[in-house]
Formats: sequence, C-alpha cells, structure tokens
Amino acid sequence: MKLNHLLCTEGVARTSDAATASSHARCREARTSAARPKLPPIRSTRLACALFIGSLALLPPGAYAQGVGEASATPTQTQTYQIPGGRLDRVLARFAAAAGLALHVPPSLVGDRQSPGLSGDYTVQDGLERLVRDQGLRARHNADGSFTIEQTSVVDEGSLAEVRVLGTAETELKQSLGASLITRQDIEDRPPANDLAELIRTMPGVNLTGAGSSGAYGNQRQIDLRGMGPENTLVLVDGKPVNSRDSQMMRRSGERDTHGDTNWVPADAVDHIEVIRGPAAARYGSGAAGGVINIVTKKTTDRLSGSLTSYYSVPEDSAEGGTQRLGVNLAGPIGDKLSFRVYGNVAKTDADSPDINAAHALGRGAAGREGMRNKDINGLLRWQLTPDQTLEFDAGFGRQGNIYTGEYPVGPGSNGEALADMPQQGAEVRRTYRRTASLTHTGDWGALGDSRLSFQYEGTTNADCKKGMAGGVEGACQMPMATVASQLRSYFVNGELHTPIRLGGISQVLTSGFEYRYQHLDDPNLVAQPQPDGSRAVETSTSSADAALYLENNIELTRRLILTPGLRFDHLNRFGNNFSPSLNATYDISPQFTLRAGIARAFKAPNLYQSDPYYWYVTRGNGCPVGVSGPCYIQGNPNLRPEISVNKEIGIAWNNFSGWDASLTYFRNDYQNKIAADMYDQTASNQSQYRLFKWNNSGPALIHGLEGNFDVPLLGDKGKTLKWTNNVTWMFSNNNKNTNQPLSIIPKYTLNSAIEWRPIQQLTLLATATLYGRQHSRTLTSKGEAASGAALQSIGSYAIFGVRASYAFRKNYRLGIGVGNLFNRVLYRQSNSSSAGAYTYNEPGRFFYVTLSAGF
Repeated sequence: MKLNHLLCTEGVARTSDAATASSHARCREARTSAARPKLPPIRSTRLACALFIGSLALLPPGAYAQGVGEASATPTQTQTYQIPGGRLDRVLARFAAAAGLALHVPPSLVGDRQSPGLSGDYTVQDGLERLVRDQGLRARHNADGSFTIEQTSVVDEGSLAEVRVLGTAETELKQSLGASLITRQDIEDRPPANDLAELIRTMPGVNLTGAGSSGAYGNQRQIDLRGMGPENTLVLVDGKPVNSRDSQMMRRSGERDTHGDTNWVPADAVDHIEVIRGPAAARYGSGAAGGVINIVTKKTTDRLSGSLTSYYSVPEDSAEGGTQRLGVNLAGPIGDKLSFRVYGNVAKTDADSPDINAAHALGRGAAGREGMRNKDINGLLRWQLTPDQTLEFDAGFGRQGNIYTGEYPVGPGSNGEALADMPQQGAEVRRTYRRTASLTHTGDWGALGDSRLSFQYEGTTNADCKKGMAGGVEGACQMPMATVASQLRSYFVNGELHTPIRLGGISQVLTSGFEYRYQHLDDPNLVAQPQPDGSRAVETSTSSADAALYLENNIELTRRLILTPGLRFDHLNRFGNNFSPSLNATYDISPQFTLRAGIARAFKAPNLYQSDPYYWYVTRGNGCPVGVSGPCYIQGNPNLRPEISVNKEIGIAWNNFSGWDASLTYFRNDYQNKIAADMYDQTASNQSQYRLFKWNNSGPALIHGLEGNFDVPLLGDKGKTLKWTNNVTWMFSNNNKNTNQPLSIIPKYTLNSAIEWRPIQQLTLLATATLYGRQHSRTLTSKGEAASGAALQSIGSYAIFGVRASYAFRKNYRLGIGVGNLFNRVLYRQSNSSSAGAYTYNEPGRFFYVTLSAGF
C-alpha cells in the first residue's frame, strides 16, 4: 500500500507546490500513515553470531519488496534529501513530500521567508531543524507521528486548515499498483553480487530471461517485465535512457550477445531504483511497452561525506564463478553555491568452468555463465544558481569486458578447438565502453510551476570478436581472432513544465513536455554478409530520430477520485507518427482501501538492425523452414511498423496503517506487430537462386496475469522488530496468438518472500525465499516443425532460499555476511538452442558472501 505525501497548513500550501507532493489522500490519513515506521538504516560491525544465522534459517523464508512511496521515514531514520532553495513554505512542502510525513505550518510563521534548501543525508528531525533553525523556528514531533513548525519561544497553536497539495502526473503514476521501489536500505540488506538485475528480479512482475525463446545466449539473461521481453524494458539512469545494448548486433532469433543495461551503475552508488510496469510506463515513449527501470544515483551533499564498500563471494562449487568488487563514494560542498558527488567501482565476476554443463549437455555449445570485469567512474557537479534554479553537470565512463566461457549460438565450425582453449586463458572476446555527459536544469517559476530540462550524450563502443554471419558458424568467434567495433552515438533532450491550475473549482497539475532522441550506429557487421548477388554494401552506418510532444493532467475531481489522462505524440523520421493516449484513475474507497485502474497505448520503434536493408543473414538450407530448399536469406526491412501494445490494469490495495497491507492487480497487454525474423511464420519471395525472407511484423500476442503483495507485522510496533513481506506474480499467458509460441521463457508464477528480524537496533537478520513455477518450452522448432523429445522439456517449480546477517557499529561501519541458495538448488544448461526445451540457463548453487562498508 502506498503512503500519501501531504502538507497540512493554514492556507500556506498552494497548488504551485504540487510537483513535490503525492495527490490522493487526506491529511488525517497521512497523520496515521506517516507514523508507520521504516526500519532504521543498517550499519555494521562485529560479525553476528552463527547462532543467529542458524536460528534464522529455521524461520519462514522470503524476499523483500515494497511499492513506490510505500514507507515513510521515521524520526531516527537517515535518508538522502535533495531539496532546492526557495520560499520556506515551498521548501517545507518538498521536504514533507520526500519524507512522507504530515507537517503543520502556521502561515504567520513562514510568511515570505526564504530557505537555502537541503542537500544530504539527514533524519527527519535533523532535516527539519536544519531548514528552520536560522528562522527562529523549530520542529515539534507530535504523538500521532506528524510534525508542527513553531517558534522557538512561543508556540502558535492556531487552527490548522488541512490543504492537500496535488502532485504531478508523473508523481501520481509512480503510486500505481504497477510501480515498485527498491530503496537504499534494500540494497544494503540484499546486496547484488555485481549486476543490479539480481535485486530488481525480486520485484512483482519481473523476471530474468533472454530476448526470445530460442535458447541462444541463454545465460545472457536480462530484465523482463510482465512477460514482454527485455527489448521492451527501458532502462534509465536518473531519468535518462541507457542505450548501450543497442550497439550489440541483433541476430535472426532476436537475441543479442549482451547482459543488458542494468550493470552500468554500481550498487553502492544507487540511492533507489524505480520499477514501473504497465500503463504508467507509456509516458516514457519507445521501448517502454513492458515497463521502465529507473536507477537513481546518490546526489550531492552540503557536508563532506564518503564511503568505501567491498563485496566478496565464494561459491561452494569451484566450477562456478565468484565475485569481488570495491566501490568508493565521495560527496560534499565546494563553497556556498557548488557541491559535488563522485563514485568509482572496480569489480570482477569469474566465469564458470568451461565444462560445468558437460555432464548434462545434450549437444555442443551449452556454455556456463560468462564472467565480467567492470570499471566505472562518474562525477556530478551541482550549481545552485539562485534559490529557485539549479544546474547539474554529470559525466561518466564505464567499461565491461566479458570473460569467455565457450559460447556460440549455433556451432563452432572449424574453430572448435581454438574456441575451447580460450576460456582456459580467461580471454575477453567482447569489451563495451560507455561514455556519458549530461546537463540538467531545474527551476521554480512561481505560479507558472516547476520545470526540468535535460540533455544527454551517450557514446558506446562495442569491440566484439569477428563472428560468423551465416549458417552453422553464425554468431561464433572466427579465427584468427580479430575485433570488430561498433560505434553508437545517442543524444537525448527532454523538457517538462508542471503547471498548477484550478478550473471550475477543480485542482489540476498540467504537465507539458517535449523529447528528442537521436541514434547513429556505425557497425561493420551491418554489411559483413554479402548480398545474394555477391556484392557487398559499403555504407556501415545508419541512424534514427524520434521527436515527441506530450501532455498529462493530474485532476482531483473529488476528494476521493483522481484522474490522470495523457497523450504523447511521436514523430519517427523513418516510421511515421505514433499516438500514445493513456488514462489512469485512483479512487479512495475508504481510508484503508484504494482502487486503481489504467489503460495506455505503448509502442516500440524497429531497431537499427531490423530496419537496415543492407543487413543480411543467410542459411544454405539447414536453417530454412520445413519444405523450403535453400539458400534462404533474411533481409532488414525499412518498411516495418512499430510494435504496439495496449496495456491495461486494475487492482485494489489495502492498508490498515498498523503494518498490514495487501494488494492485488490484474494486468493485460494486447501486443501487436512484434518484430521477428521467424521464417516459418512468413511466405518467402522465391527468387531464381534463393528464397528471400525479411524481418517482419508478426501476429498478435496476449500477455496477462496477476500481481499482488501481502505484508504482515509479527513483532513490535507495525512490525518494527519482526515483519514478513511477500509479493507474487502469476502469468496466465505470454504467447503469440497465431503460433501459440511463448514470447520468452518465464515461470508460470513467482513468489518472493522475506522475514526480517531486528532483535536490537544494530543487528538485522534476513531470511529470503523465491519460488519459481514451471517454465514451458517452445513447441515448434526454428524451422517451424513440431518439437519432440528433449526439446519439449519444461523446468519444474523450484525454490531458492537465502539468509543474511548485518551488524552496524561505530555509526558509520557496517558488516554483513550471508549464504545464497542455501539448499543448493542447481540448474544446468543443456543446449545452446531450443533442443533442450526450457533448460537454457544455469542457476548457480550455494555461495557465501561478506560485505564491509566504512563511511564518514
């Protein structure tokens, strides 16, 4: 259940402050909900005794998850605030929204006073005191959990009129039932080994899978939201898109040899992660039909602070790879107007042994999980131009190098012996370099509203081994070893203005925005395969542009009903125009029950490989559809239509403000025009010497299911001492309606559950469990014939358990130890294709890890 962020004043709160507050509950509800505790942050020190871990293993297991804005800060909890300066009443409104509390402010005390704002890590009490201490004011903590601003010598008890501050459409949509939040506390409690996807997958509606169901690159698992596949998941960092995955060539099965874009920000640099699924994600444009992952980094502070964090994991099976990483963060002021933040990270995940799957493989190429070497550095400079204007400059560099395990999607050809030797050498056959620079301006324009304007440049160099382009060696590194580098340049501009208005007595916040995206790809692989006449194109580059305008309005029709209509218009320079209308609604049935519903039209433009007419693939005959003689060519298609999905959801949430909460949501995506190169699903154009196929828009697909959560306080006030949290996803279908083939291989259901026990303030014990339902394979081969034998294997349901202990000492030190996959439930990949059914990936076994963090 989501909390409502409110500011209660005697008329001080104006709709111009709306951009910072949630929009859908009464102040009296907030007084109750604001008191709901969030456990204090975990720091660490002495190793928690084995006795506690042993007892924890006997507790009911689970995984930690919560919705966006679900928990408010307690007076003693530290969290990061980034509140721009300005009028004191507006600054206090923003602080109340960020902290999720009810705040009483007599207008006679604030008047036209100005505040420099707040930046850094504070408790609620300390943050409020810092905002008002130079004003002759103080913050009083009330018994109901709210705060009152009062004079230091005389308390003005005046009568407090309760005025709701309406939020923006974006704020409202982030409160939807299809939205979840991973907090900094969650990251500390369940640190990922390397990739943030390991933690994101524990949210409702989230799985890890390949871009298709063919089994190729099966261990290159990426985030899949609501069964729509990784290509329909848009990854953002601080609200700006990450496009590095697009530099990797897409092969005919729809797969890319990449882990995706969730590993460019180290876990220690993350403040929180927003996971937005369903209709709420349509506002973000192309690529968000499944949803959005927004990774929000830590910001600058107004006092010098820093941390050093290390992570070390050791697998029980020496054939599996462990991880070591070290991260550093530093932030602070540079004079009165400037502040900075910088982070750095080095990490290495070892590759699995080349023969880890040998005893289980049904054929060649069933490689284990590849390793990864990461290096990241990023800096942020913040300039407070005026009390109402800020300018931020951000620049970063990242490097990812894979450690080869012998992967090839079809066969090695004559290079089998050489490819088998490379894993023994720890060779990197793919290196990806990402460079970013961005500039962001935020402003408060009084009655006109608040604005945000962002520009980002992203450059990606993908240096990959030269790979086969046709037949049995397609996708395999060729010998002698050579590197082919693709260059992707991406530009992004986005501007939004949030304007509070009141028409006919109805409060509204209008969002007007524009966006521009441009991608330019230069990749020799585009023309590596000769055309059917033997000639070879010379143009190795291609580009696309997308210009968009959008309007959203957050409308408080009644005290109980909020409607949020929206319309986005995109002009794609190669694929025409696209309209994305949306409508979301929130209805407060009672203070405890909320009904939410939404519908939106989302889309995805064809990528630069699918749409390039000079991008060819050829099979001499073995890869042709049943009954078709070769050679068969597949050609990029500039006449493709964008993929379209009409996304719908409806659900109900309950919260009794005593630690109990639950929700249940039904979602349905009607998916059309999915772009694929399945030859059996199209009619060939018979040429004199060959058969011609193209990337095409396939038939409709239906994706629908249920998501829910159920949280129970077991001990202490609202579960402060012991709590049990759960979320579940149940997939009814994610199949193409014409062929009945799955869009991706995902579990029938996923249950994440966690029990968190805090026997003393410094010690946190956590037991987690994830239960995966059956995973079904394709029933047709890539040639279009009925699958048989091992190709029809499904993976039965299985569970992964884990335990962790974390101890805080000396205020800024934190030590954690844990065991992952406690009962050693292991899966082995059996093939690099669909010939082994759903056994397309490795589930690693038991491992042990330790984390240590020191800060100042």
